[in-house]
Amino acid sequence: MASSSSLLPRPQLRTPLISNLNSFPRAWSLFILTHPTHPKHGNKQKLSPFAISAVYTPRSTYTPSKPSKTEPRNDPISVLNERIRREYSKKEVFRTVMNSEEAGKYMRMVKEQQQKGLQKLKGDREKKDGVFSYRVDPYTLRSGDYVVHKKVGIGRFVGMRFDSGKNSSQATEYVFIEYADGMAKLPVNQASKMLYRYSLPSETKKPRTLSKLSDTAAWERRKVKGKVAIQKMVVDLMELYLQRLKQRRPAYLKTPALAEFEAQFPYEPTPDQKQAFIDVERDLTEQETPMDRLICGDVGFGKTEVAIRAIFCVVSAKKQAMVLAPTIVLAKQHFDVISERFSVYPDIKVGLLSRFQTKAEKEENLDMIKNGSLDIIVGTHSLLGDRVTYNNLGLLVVDEEQRFGVKQKEKIASFKTSVDVLTLSATPIPRTLYLALTGFRDASLISTPPPERVPIKTHLSSFSEDKVVSAIKYELDRGGQLFYVLPRIKGLDEVMTFLAESFPNVEIAIAHGKLFSKQLEDTMEKFALGEIKILICTNIVESGLDIQNANTIIIQDVQQFGLAQLYQLRGRVGRADKEAHAYLFYPDKGLLSDQALERLAAIEECRELGQGFQLAEKDMGIRGFGAIFGEQQSGDVGNVGVDLFFEMLFESLSKVEDHCVVSVPYHSVQVDMNINPHLPSDYINYLENPMKILSDAERVAEKDMWSLMQFTENLRRQYGKEPRSMEILLKKLYMRRMAADLGISRIYSLGKMIFMKTNMSKKVFKLMTESMASDLHRKSLVLEGDQIKAELLLELPKEQLLNWIFQCLAELHASLPSFIKY
Repeated sequence: MASSSSLLPRPQLRTPLISNLNSFPRAWSLFILTHPTHPKHGNKQKLSPFAISAVYTPRSTYTPSKPSKTEPRNDPISVLNERIRREYSKKEVFRTVMNSEEAGKYMRMVKEQQQKGLQKLKGDREKKDGVFSYRVDPYTLRSGDYVVHKKVGIGRFVGMRFDSGKNSSQATEYVFIEYADGMAKLPVNQASKMLYRYSLPSETKKPRTLSKLSDTAAWERRKVKGKVAIQKMVVDLMELYLQRLKQRRPAYLKTPALAEFEAQFPYEPTPDQKQAFIDVERDLTEQETPMDRLICGDVGFGKTEVAIRAIFCVVSAKKQAMVLAPTIVLAKQHFDVISERFSVYPDIKVGLLSRFQTKAEKEENLDMIKNGSLDIIVGTHSLLGDRVTYNNLGLLVVDEEQRFGVKQKEKIASFKTSVDVLTLSATPIPRTLYLALTGFRDASLISTPPPERVPIKTHLSSFSEDKVVSAIKYELDRGGQLFYVLPRIKGLDEVMTFLAESFPNVEIAIAHGKLFSKQLEDTMEKFALGEIKILICTNIVESGLDIQNANTIIIQDVQQFGLAQLYQLRGRVGRADKEAHAYLFYPDKGLLSDQALERLAAIEECRELGQGFQLAEKDMGIRGFGAIFGEQQSGDVGNVGVDLFFEMLFESLSKVEDHCVVSVPYHSVQVDMNINPHLPSDYINYLENPMKILSDAERVAEKDMWSLMQFTENLRRQYGKEPRSMEILLKKLYMRRMAADLGISRIYSLGKMIFMKTNMSKKVFKLMTESMASDLHRKSLVLEGDQIKAELLLELPKEQLLNWIFQCLAELHASLPSFIKY
C-alpha cells in the first residue's frame, strides 16, 4: 500500500510527492461515513464534518477522469481557483486582515495623512468638500477637444454661443457637445460643474467611442469599472503602508556629533532646505517606524545635502547606508561628493560599486559590504543584485527613481518595509507624486533656489544649423561649455562631423551608455575638468553631472523626449551665477503629435526655478497613468479619462471608512441546504486515507481561501477530477468560506426566495453588486436590513440551487480586493 501523505499545502512545496498513484488502499470490511450529529452516534465522535454516507463494495474500482494539458478546466471550482491564484500571486504577502480596533486607528491615520497630502497639492485645483476637483473651465476648451460629462459620458466639444431659452428673451451662454447620437447644449454655469477634460494614458487622446445621450446606463457601467479599480488600488496601498507601519526599529539618537557635522556645510541653507533637514531628522530620531520620505527639489537646490545628513545619522549608529543612482555618471558624482564630505571622518568608509571597476575590485567591495567594513555604498542597480549581502543596512537613498526599471522598482519597494528610505527627485515619477499628494507618503518640497541661482532661459524653435552655430559660438565666447543632446546614439556621429567642421579648433567628444567603461569615465572626467568644451551625448547626462562651467544645453528632436526628461536635461545647466540657456529644437511642428506639443508648451511655461513639482503634476495628465498604476489600471482610466479618474481617487480616499467588510468566523456560517450526496464507494476505496482527506478539507476551509484552493488542486492532481458528489461537498466548503469572508453568517432558501444574513453595509453591498459581471445575479439581489435577498423565476432543484448560490457568492467574493477586510 502507498504510504500516507497529506494533501495540505506545505511551505515551499506546491505539489506533494505521491508514490504509486495507481495503487489502491487495502479493502475495508463495511465502511460507513456519517454526519457527526447522526442519531446513531450522538455528538461523541466527530468522524467527519460532511453529511455523507457511502457503503464500501468489495474490490470495486474507480477510474479518475484527468483532463488533458491542452483541455481547459471550465468547471466552477477551477474557474474560482484560477481567480484566487491570480489575486494572491500579485501579492508578496497575503491580504492583511485587521481587527476592528486596528482598522479604526488606521482609518483615522489615513484621513489625517490625506489632509496632509491635500495641503501639499499645488496649482489651481478647486477644492470642494475637502476634495480637489479636476473639472475643466469651459472657456479653456478648444473646438474638437474631448470632454467627459459626469452624468452622460464622453463627448466632443463643439463650441460656445449665446442662445435664448423658450420662455425667456434673455440670452444665455451655452456649451455645445457632440455625442454619438446627437448634440447636447448646457448652460456654462452647469458645464463648469459637470465637465472634465478627457485624456488617456496612451499617446492618443481620442476615445474609442463617444457616449450616447440615449444610453446613460452604458456610461454608468464604465464609471463603475473605474470606481472598482480605484477602490482596489486604495486598499492595496493601505495594506502596503500598514505593513510598513507595523515595522519597528529603534529611533536614532540626536548626538552632538550630528550638530557638528551639520555645521560643516559651507553654504547657508534655504528656508525649504532647512525644513527638509528638520523633517528627515524627525523621521529618524522621533519615530520608530521606518522613514519613507520623498525630497522633491529642483536640480541644484540642495537635495543631496539632506541625504548626506541622514546618512551621517544612520552611519553614526553603526548601520550601513546605500545610495542608489540610475547611471554610472551620477553614481560617480555622488561618490565624489560624499567622499569629500566624510573625508574628515577616517572611521567612516565610502565605497563605489560600478561596471568601471575590475573584477577583483568588485569582489573586494562585495566582501567589505558583507562583513560591514564599508559604511556607505554608492552604486547603480547592481547594488540590488542577489550577490550583494548587507551586514546591517539602515538607510536606502534612491536618486531619480523614475529612471529605474520595473524589477528594480519592485526591489526598492521590498526594502521599504524594513529600512529607512529617502527618495530624491526633481521630477518624481507620477506614482511617487501621487503617493506624496495623497499623504500615504511623507514629502518635503525644496522650491526656493539658492540666492545666486539665475533662471534658465528656454528657447523653443524649429531646427536650423545657423541657430545651433550661433548658440554654441555665444557660449564659447564667454568661456563656457555645452551639452548637445540627442535622443538616440544613431545620430551622434553625424552631429560630431557637423560640429567638427563648424568649430575645428574646439575639443569635442561623444558620450553614451554603450561606450567602454574606461572610455566613458575618461570622457566625463575631461569634460568636468574643462578640457572638453562640447559634449555630444544621449540622455545619459539627464541625471547628475554637475558641471559649473556648462551653461548652455542644446536638445535636438525634443519631440522624442518625455516632459520629465526635458526638465531634467534642462537642469544640467544654470548651476552657477551665469545666465544659462536651453535650446529645444524640433524638426517641423507639422510632424509633432498633440502630446509632444503639449509637453513643449508646459516646459516653456515653467521658466521660473523651483517648478519641478508643479511640472510633475502636469506631466501626470500628459504622460498618462500607465506608469502610475500599471498597465492593468490604465485600461480602467481610459473608461473615464484621467481627470475624472483622479478626482474619483481623491473621493475614494476621503470616504475610506465606507469600504470595510467585516468577516465572520467560518464555523459560525450556516448553509441550510438539504443536499447530502453519497460518495461512491469505489471513490472512497480509491482515496488513500478518506477520513483524513475529508477532515483536512474542513480544516483548510476554516483557515482561508488560498489554503482551500491549494487543497483542492492537490486533491485533483493526486486523484484526478472528483465525482459529482464530491464536487458538491467541495462547493459547500467553498460557499461557507466565501460567506465567512463576505460577512454572511447564514444561507437558506424558501421556495423561490434565497436569503443570506449579513453584516454588510448598504454602500459596500452597492459597490459589490455594481461590480458583478453577471446581470442575472446583479439584478436578482437586494439588501433589506441584515438580509441579502434574491427572488428566482422558479423554484430550482437542490443541486441547481446550490450552483446558483455558489456562482453568486463567487462574483461577490471577486470584489473583495477592493475592500478593507477585518
